[in-house]
Amino acid sequence: MPETRGSMFDDFSRLMTDAAEMAHGVRREAESVFKAQIERLLASMDIITREEFEAVRDMALAARDENDRLAKRIASLEARLAGQEIPPSTGDDPALNL
Repeated sequence: MPETRGSMFDDFSRLMTDAAEMAHGVRREAESVFKAQIERLLASMDIITREEFEAVRDMALAARDENDRLAKRIASLEARLAGQEIPPSTGDDPALNL
């Protein structure tokens, strides 16, 4: 009988190993299906990627820096003009009216 007991435990052990591998396979399959569903949902919602967000953020920071630089330049030019008398414009060109 010792041989049948060992064989029975070996068979049970193999069965449990196979069941664990099968459960792991089912889990991987479920994860991949879930991931595909989420990716499809996000694609249909037109959500931006992290890379797109970073690119737009960098552009906004550069634009803000440019606006700050231009604001300082305008303030400097206005200060220089405030010290000088500006001749009255003829009214022909609205872009020249300050």
